[in-house]
Amino acid sequence: MIRRREFITLVGGAAAWPLAARAQQQPTMPVIGFLHPSSPEPNADRLRAFTQGLKEAGFVEGMNVAIEYRWAEDHNDRLPALAADLVHRKVAVMVSPVGAPAALAANAATDAIPIVFAVNQDPVALGLVASLARPGGNATGINYFTGELVAKRLELFRQLVPTAVRVGVLVNPDDAGNTQTTLRDVEIAACAIGLQIQVLNASSVGEIDAAFASLARARADAVFVGGDTFFNSRRLQFALLAARHGLPASYTNRDYPIAGGLTSYGSNVTDYFRQVGVYAGRILKGTKPADLPVMQSSKLELVINAQAARVIGLTVSDKLLVAADEVIE
Repeated sequence: MIRRREFITLVGGAAAWPLAARAQQQPTMPVIGFLHPSSPEPNADRLRAFTQGLKEAGFVEGMNVAIEYRWAEDHNDRLPALAADLVHRKVAVMVSPVGAPAALAANAATDAIPIVFAVNQDPVALGLVASLARPGGNATGINYFTGELVAKRLELFRQLVPTAVRVGVLVNPDDAGNTQTTLRDVEIAACAIGLQIQVLNASSVGEIDAAFASLARARADAVFVGGDTFFNSRRLQFALLAARHGLPASYTNRDYPIAGGLTSYGSNVTDYFRQVGVYAGRILKGTKPADLPVMQSSKLELVINAQAARVIGLTVSDKLLVAADEVIE
């Protein structure tokens, strides 16, 4: 005779067998390795855009995909170790959604795990892909524009500040490739429209402060800020310094005017983060990176912060206000 307690145990165990069997049959949730050179706080909107792209491809974080985040906290020298850690964790796909340093670190860490990058330099020249149309290896992604738009951005900036003659150009030497391209293009563009430039380097909070102080002492008419992930994380600092010193400043994307900066011209950052999410989702569904051509981000926008202009006593022409994709009041 089976005692009551033993009977309950047997029944409970029998009920659990199908559940255990189903659990064993369920596939493991795929994991995306997310490699970023900065920190999460200034990238909240971009993260939402990335997960929106994943959702468009059929993946929702925590439901049918997991994401392992690795942040270099504005120290590019940490990126190789972070990429290696994601490889060690056997992620299904690795994304490096901004900048060449992160993409190159991911590429150096693995030739087997699919990679989705977003870079503002030529990915062929960087060695990430064989060609834009046929990447040919384990990596593909988005080519967004900052360097290629230097001449146009400087031209628009001159229209915004027509009396400018001496312009400071601020770059981050830690991103050598991006800095070299920016300086080459800005020198050519400045010469063509009669601007004198003064190049300043900054790779820390203190050096950004010092650069603006130096420009103010030199009585510069404006400042042209190069595209850089670290700079983007310090966009509020830039806005405050520009206002304090009365310096009109031009930036690469709308994050800066949203934070109080004067103007930007460049790719829509949240849009290409969304595209990175879409590509990561397609790869999770089985598409090979080699079969996904590198997309070129074509959504460009001119943003003007009218309030920032008023703070420094700058009058924005009606022509530019009409031409702007967004005017922040």
